[in-house]
Amino acid sequence: MTYAVFVDGQEGTTGLRIHEYLAARKDVEVLRIDADKRKDAAERARLLNAADVAFLCLPDAASREAAAMISNPNTCLIDASTAHRTVSGWAFGLPELAKGQRDKLRAAKRISNPGCHASAFILALRPLVDAGLLSPAALVSATSITGYSGGGKSMIAEYEAGGNPALQSPRPYALGLAHKHLPEMMNYTGLAHAPVFMPIVGSFYKGLCVTVPLHLSQLRAGTRAEDLQQALAAHYEGERFIRVMPLRDAATLESGFFDVQACNDSNRVDLFVFGSDTQVLVMARLDNLGKGASGAAVQSMNVHLGLDEGLGL
Repeated sequence: MTYAVFVDGQEGTTGLRIHEYLAARKDVEVLRIDADKRKDAAERARLLNAADVAFLCLPDAASREAAAMISNPNTCLIDASTAHRTVSGWAFGLPELAKGQRDKLRAAKRISNPGCHASAFILALRPLVDAGLLSPAALVSATSITGYSGGGKSMIAEYEAGGNPALQSPRPYALGLAHKHLPEMMNYTGLAHAPVFMPIVGSFYKGLCVTVPLHLSQLRAGTRAEDLQQALAAHYEGERFIRVMPLRDAATLESGFFDVQACNDSNRVDLFVFGSDTQVLVMARLDNLGKGASGAAVQSMNVHLGLDEGLGL
């Protein structure tokens, strides 16, 4: 069977990468809009309603407008913006989130694609909350370092143009403590309070790692670093795209440095626990353009259509 797929916003970073994933597939017919009609609402609506699956790779307001254009009840929308990530009636596009999530994605005609920072944070902490090791009332912080491709075309152009010494060093941002991923980070971990979250953009193209530091005294009484690693391993047992690394990963400790880019060009997430007798670091690494964006969107499409989940990935 061949499925008709349309990418609304096909020229953006996420849209281009989705096209790359779909290019070699024989089961997909990609519907394309003519360059001179990309802002033609009638033509966009026609293609959206002709698709079995439509990806929205648009700013939030434009995604809401596109969603309102759908009259075909059989069209499944997968929205890569932040517009619908915590909206009732939209399934969250993270199949590994919890038991039953794949059933929701198969049944849904509206799927919200997770944010890159949020994906790493949620995958690292949701199992700890579910296991009762981390209280939903806990006050946590997180740092995320990411490649500049996460900033889209304008930031990519800025970095690749060169000549600006300020871009050579890591740059913390979202210093107003209101990052757009915070609502989903709370909603899908079960945390009652937003984490104190500091993202940092680095002078490399792609790759992302979220680090959550915890005092063991913050956790359920008697919890050890071993318990956190075991909770992650149990939660993700059998998951093809989630790799839970051994406690205090020996290869990383031997090198002395953490490789933020080691999941690049994959749809994989690596989860780590490093710990002492009193403190732990829980870390999640992914490709911000893969599992952090376009790869996750294609994975959700595969789940929704009942296909092999890794097809094209």
